[in-house]
This record gives sequence, C-alpha cells and structure tokens, in this order.
Amino acid sequence: MISLKLYTREWGNRYISTRPGETKLGENIQYVSDLSELSQSSAKFVIFGIPEDIGVRANYGKAGTANAWRSFLYAFLNVQQNHYLNPEELILLGEINTSEALAKASNIETSDPNYHEKLGDLTAMIDKVVRDTVREIVAAGKIPLIIGGGHNNAYGNLSGASEALQQPVNALNIDAHTDLRKTDYRHSGNGFSYALKNGFLGRYYVYGLHQNYTPEYIFDNLKTSEELAFRLLEDLPLNDRTGLFSEAIHFVNREPFGLELDCDAIANFPSSAVSPSGFTLEEARELLRKAAGEKNCLYLHICEAIEAPGFPTGKALSYLITDFIKHKKYD
Repeated sequence: MISLKLYTREWGNRYISTRPGETKLGENIQYVSDLSELSQSSAKFVIFGIPEDIGVRANYGKAGTANAWRSFLYAFLNVQQNHYLNPEELILLGEINTSEALAKASNIETSDPNYHEKLGDLTAMIDKVVRDTVREIVAAGKIPLIIGGGHNNAYGNLSGASEALQQPVNALNIDAHTDLRKTDYRHSGNGFSYALKNGFLGRYYVYGLHQNYTPEYIFDNLKTSEELAFRLLEDLPLNDRTGLFSEAIHFVNREPFGLELDCDAIANFPSSAVSPSGFTLEEARELLRKAAGEKNCLYLHICEAIEAPGFPTGKALSYLITDFIKHKKYD
C-alpha cells in the first residue's frame, strides 16, 4: 500500500518551464532506475518527498502537509542552473507513494473513538518505508534531502540513518515544539520519543522552542536528561537569534547527526501549526547554512509546510534546500 515511487526524467520534465538561452536545474538533475545505482553515482545529494498529512492529523493537527512536495518541485526544478549550483551533484529520487494510505485515512470517520489511533497505525506503516529509503541512501554514502509531510517522518529518518551506520545518531531540530510527546501511538508529535525509546537517537537539541506550546512534563524530561537540550525562542536575542546556534551544533556534532527544520518555527509560514512568532525565513536560511558546514551532518529534513494561497511555499522550501546544498561540507 505504501512504497517508494522512483521518478524518471520524463516525469520530472513535466514540472519544468524552459526558456531560450537559459538552463533550469531540472533539465540536468540526475535520476536512478533502482536504489542499487545510488552507490555508483558521483552525485552527493538524494532528494525525495513524503506527501502525507496522516501523522499530523493523528496528532490533532491541521491537514495539508501532503501538498508541499508538489509545490516544492515546481519551484526547485525551475531554479536557474549556474555556477552556484551543479545539478550533477543531485539525484531526484522520487516520493513515498502514500496515495492509498491517504485514501484509507480519509475513509476513517472522525467520530470513530479510535480515529487517531487508526491514523497512527497508518503513520507507522509510512515509518517503515521512510526508514528503508533513508537507510539505503545513507548506506550508499549520500546525503538525503527530505521534504515532508509531517514531522512524524523524523522517526523514519533517524531509524534509517541509525541502521545504515549501525549506531544511534544525534538530531538537531529547529522547531517550536520538541515532538517528545508520549509513545502511546504514532503521530507527528512523538517521532523523537520513539527514536529515543528504540535506541536510534543519541543526543537531541531543540533550537527555538516556544514556551507557550511545551507541556510541563516535557520540560521536566528535558531538564533531567544529559542527552537532551534546548534553547527557548524567548531566550534568543532579538538582534541575533542565530548567534547561539553554535551551542546547538556543538551539542550534536561530535557524532553523525540529522538536521530537522519544522516550518512551524518560521513566523507566519503556512504550516500545520502556523505561528505569528518565530524565526524569519532569512534567519532559518542562515541556520541551515551554518549546520550544513558540519561534516557530520547526515541529512536535512524540512517538514510541516502547507501550500497556501498568497504564499510561495514551494519557492521558500527551494531556497532552504539550495542554501543547504551550497554550504554542505563533505569531509
């Protein structure tokens, strides 16, 4: 029901608007016909999408994150190819095909007393495919660039990377929330909890956490564990909210770590839990550029974005991804 759908050049070309005398990134981006080809490619980055909002709905959140991937593709594949960005470094892998799962989720009555738990069962099915995909990419020596979808997919990212390296991996999460809720059933609010519980996550740092949307029991857990740390948005200087990010990086960068950006952390960004307060888009771009400079940064996952009228969601995501690519250090 849920599987990885590999893209072809013919499929990707449908998103490209050509112009005489110019070359778009999508015209020369790389593709593979099988995951076994990844290790043979000279490309450094592998891009794939997870168009779903089941985990978000299971967490009582706002639906719509399933649409961000398509919005991203239209913008990203039409970025100008120039000396700042080499398409031969990039593989457009495809997407986690969740269409049947989304249809099944839509057929569950919201009045069902087990509505959220049933969505959690579907979320757990998505976890497995995300895990397998990330594991294959990391094992091939490539850097996954992942567009969600809900933040539930952090669990698949971390478990896949951990299995590929055969060790727990750290995580640096730019987020208004910790996603460390209880592990009663799977949803977008407990991906890191499950990763900790199952031994896939080592050290974990949340940067830009909001006071108003963090339960007291989570603050208690954060303050009593040496493996967990955070920096509140309210504690960041207004004139330099990226300056303390080095503290977060140093907490995780001694071992391989995944970089997570929840768009809820960006003020007024259309997302599953949109907030009027948070980082500016420019600040978020700067944070990604700083983290990309770390050789131990394993992957980038951007999640919780929603395509919305009047806001260029796809273009914003495209800026974030290309910033990371341009500043990534490999060794």
